[in-house]
Amino acid sequence: MLSARLPPRIKAFLREFSLPRPPRHIREKFRAIDHDALERVAESLKRNYFAQAINCFGETPEEYLAAAQGRKDFEDHLRGRLDHDRGSVVPWLDQAMRLRGARVLEIGCGTGSATVAIAEQGARVTAVDVEEPSVEVARERCKGYGLDVTFSVLNAAQVGERFSGEHFDFIIFYASLEHMTHEERLAAMKCTWEMLPKGAFWCVVEAPNRLWYRDDHTSLLPFFLWLPDALAFEYSRFSPRKDVLGRYRQHSAEADLDFLRKGRGVSFHEFDLAMKKSEDLRVVSSLLDFLRARSILWWMKARIDGDTRFESFLAKAGPRIHPGFFQPHLDLIIQKD
Repeated sequence: MLSARLPPRIKAFLREFSLPRPPRHIREKFRAIDHDALERVAESLKRNYFAQAINCFGETPEEYLAAAQGRKDFEDHLRGRLDHDRGSVVPWLDQAMRLRGARVLEIGCGTGSATVAIAEQGARVTAVDVEEPSVEVARERCKGYGLDVTFSVLNAAQVGERFSGEHFDFIIFYASLEHMTHEERLAAMKCTWEMLPKGAFWCVVEAPNRLWYRDDHTSLLPFFLWLPDALAFEYSRFSPRKDVLGRYRQHSAEADLDFLRKGRGVSFHEFDLAMKKSEDLRVVSSLLDFLRARSILWWMKARIDGDTRFESFLAKAGPRIHPGFFQPHLDLIIQKD
């Protein structure tokens, strides 16, 4: 990959300045958080998320957070993800339908960065996550920003039953589909699609595309997402990631399930099974196309990496399918018709 050989300063510049400036009506709704409230969020992150919800690469939470990778990860959870969501995801969603006054069901809220970014725009947000420690952080974060959000600790496959009869303008799976088992994913996609009213929007954000040759999410290995689960389990010993390397050596029910939840990617095939043929879905836009159209740096990065060439190669196999299904991640807004 050519961008891997770019000088560190250039790579840092691309990360920091590649997001287009959000429209004024979105920037005007950004909320501030005072120092004391931010400190409470930071403490909640350390106590709940980093101490309970994640594996800290075999280290204690204190050791991990003292190391360079841990400090970077912590800062990303504290501020970075919110900045990214404000600059990219929220303007993209708002272009499909103004978020002000919209009813939003966010599935996979995590520690609440996207929850804040969406709710501060005036949306009425119901946020769901399977991990209670993460939800505790999200609650504290929303409290610090003065936002009223309804939270539930729930498996995504249960949302159809839990929210039966409720109306939502957006149902958003945020970095969550890839962490489900095959059965859970199909059940969650099917029930949420069926509960969505005509004209409303079903969205997926940051789901690694199983068809992509590079796995930047789970193993950081080439072609990893293409491998059968059993082979990928054993081949994961070559991953450069500390929390994957050497973790999956012996098959067991617990180890196999943990491996699947690490993330095996998603592709248009699940949409065909759970919703309807992907070529017949009304895809409004993909986030990557949205960003490339508004930032020359996003367009340049795609050209340098050769991503657009591989996207075109995949699209030849499904010329009637929206090109967003052939990009590195599935970031799609789909309107129900």
